[in-house]
Amino acid sequence: MEIAIPNLRHLRVFLAVAELKSITRASENIFLSQPAITQAIAKLEGLLGAPLFERHSDGMYPTPSGEVWQRRVSRAIDYIQTATQEIVKDNTQKERIPKNLVALISTTQLRAFVAVSEVQNFSIASRNLAVSQSAVHRAARDLERLLGVMLFEKSSLGTRATKAAQTLSKATKLAFSELRQGVYEINALQFKDVSTITIGSMPLARMTILPKSILQFNERHPDVNINVTEGPYADLLHHLRQGDIDIILGALRHPSPADDVVQEELWAPPLSVVARKDHPLMAKSVISAQDLAEFAWVVPATGTPTRRAFESIFNDADVSQPTRLVESSSQILIRELLIESDRLTLISAHQVEREINIELLTVLHFPLEHTRRPIGLCVRKSWLPTVTQSHFLSLLREISERFR
Repeated sequence: MEIAIPNLRHLRVFLAVAELKSITRASENIFLSQPAITQAIAKLEGLLGAPLFERHSDGMYPTPSGEVWQRRVSRAIDYIQTATQEIVKDNTQKERIPKNLVALISTTQLRAFVAVSEVQNFSIASRNLAVSQSAVHRAARDLERLLGVMLFEKSSLGTRATKAAQTLSKATKLAFSELRQGVYEINALQFKDVSTITIGSMPLARMTILPKSILQFNERHPDVNINVTEGPYADLLHHLRQGDIDIILGALRHPSPADDVVQEELWAPPLSVVARKDHPLMAKSVISAQDLAEFAWVVPATGTPTRRAFESIFNDADVSQPTRLVESSSQILIRELLIESDRLTLISAHQVEREINIELLTVLHFPLEHTRRPIGLCVRKSWLPTVTQSHFLSLLREISERFR
């Protein structure tokens, strides 16, 4: 379900009332009439389907939903505020830039700006938003005028987002993510939790703890959606840092891939050399690296942890690496290539447990205990999970214990 992002002006009004405990004081502080403030609060409460304030003789106090919303809105505004300050700090004309930029930026402008940043094309962005191209251009130019910097420039491939645009786009997406989290939390308070948890999953996790965790989680949260995204690790990491993904589940990277994410190890399975059931090497009681080098292999992409482990098998034994390689991370393709040939692969036995149990594939007896690699989760350092998301994380940890 698509969550409507509220008007930024309404969010600032809400924060002022929450902090000052009074519409009158908020009106004096943000220079907006009391009827306009009352209307803004009413629109937010209508959008969220929950009262945000309790009116008392000594002031207005946030309800439980209001407290949740105040926390999330504060974090969202902070993201945008920090980004705009970073963008203008090196601007030689910054004395001409308004002091409170966030007060002058609209949600409509930011939505259009992010749409262009993601596709690097005004025409495609306008179609994605179902608005005119001129409206998208106007939103981008208004932001450039406010910030005093260029956000998009022409390149040989079309439109390119500048460094300033990348900074603001990331902050905006993280801000919008905070607001969605707030909506999810308020819905849960009203016993209508229909939130979405978005997971970027690598192959091993998809075949082991993830399906078990999803099934068990949905028994208690039947209306919560689980969105599983697959792809190269670099793409998943990019989307995690931008707020598109909540959790990456898979092989951990050392050192940490970025300073704004944290990793947590869940378990560390060893790799195994896997082949079809009646592979010629099954007849050997002792298998050497030289024996393995005589066969063709299916391997993952260069630079991945498993590919490095594959290369070390032969480097450590001073044996030339196999040359007849098929490079793929597709579980289906790997399985079919192994079953129909004498090819080998290096993989965790957990990933092909079903094929091993029905005797399509087998693990060759080659010592690889030293290839244990940490599998776990990666999240944004600043991420504040909802209660529902925290429950899912707890299930991941609990179920991973069974694989240790």
